[in-house]
Amino acid sequence: MARVGVRIAGTGHHVPERVITNDDLAKIMNTSDEWIQQRTGIRERRSCDPTKGETPTWLSTQALQKALDSARIPGSDLDLVIVATVSGEMSCPSTACRVAANVGAGNAGAFDLAAACSGFVYSLTLANDMIRAGTMKTIGIVGMDVLSRVLDYENRGVAILFGDSAGAVVIKATDDTSRGLIASCTHADGTRWSDLYLPESLLDCPDDADFATVRLNSLQMNGREVYKFAVGTFPNLIAETLEKAGVGADAVDMFVCHQSNARMLESARQRFGIPEEKLYINIDRFGNCSAGSVPVALDELRAKGKCQEGDLVMFVAFGGGLTWGSSLWRL
Repeated sequence: MARVGVRIAGTGHHVPERVITNDDLAKIMNTSDEWIQQRTGIRERRSCDPTKGETPTWLSTQALQKALDSARIPGSDLDLVIVATVSGEMSCPSTACRVAANVGAGNAGAFDLAAACSGFVYSLTLANDMIRAGTMKTIGIVGMDVLSRVLDYENRGVAILFGDSAGAVVIKATDDTSRGLIASCTHADGTRWSDLYLPESLLDCPDDADFATVRLNSLQMNGREVYKFAVGTFPNLIAETLEKAGVGADAVDMFVCHQSNARMLESARQRFGIPEEKLYINIDRFGNCSAGSVPVALDELRAKGKCQEGDLVMFVAFGGGLTWGSSLWRL
């Protein structure tokens, strides 16, 4: 039995004001609102405006400050700040270091975690274990990506999918040992890295890349293979997590899943017989927000009163790496 429990004390999220609709994209590429919605479920997405100072650090800071306000604690209470992202301003310093300073976290530890769309779920599991080990008491986690910085808007298969957002949680130690992580799965398959990658030079590209079409510093994706990976991985990941926890799908109060494709989410929902109200979908409004996807959904659910204390909630994500992971919590 764990000596200490872990509770989600606060959540928050922030998105840029600028909205890019499917019709906006249809003006600059060969696509349409109907084509995008049928294949992805996306109607619009948000995009940062760097001319207004809307940077990855700014977006992360806004989300974490809202989570701190929700938890009713100052930033100085944080022992650690983790920012899950693959789109920080630079590799050094980490986005987390700057965000920690912005929220007044003093000399708290800080680092970025790069696991693409799985980053926030990876971070939840890691932070839970650090608190239960007794090395930390209060941790702020941000899932953030500003992929508009690395999108090639001539590449329709990629550019229609992604939006910018940041979501955050503050987790704390509690005497209630029943709360916190119950079961988790953390996986990666580095042999398939070239299905989704972000090259900074031609040396970063696979040997069989079409160098005439590769755009450096732009997200490269084999859409067909990534979709097949996600479709096969998603339901298996849910099944593996339920088996580890020794519970059925009907015992889970809410599935908070990475928002990659509405059709795929619906397919998984039907496979496990999950009621519509137990699998949240907001991809229609935000697109695929990478590491920001899961925490934004969680904060919206909490605001609606649908993820409450005592609920059993499963977090699920998969992305570049290729990576996939789950984290089943008793809130």
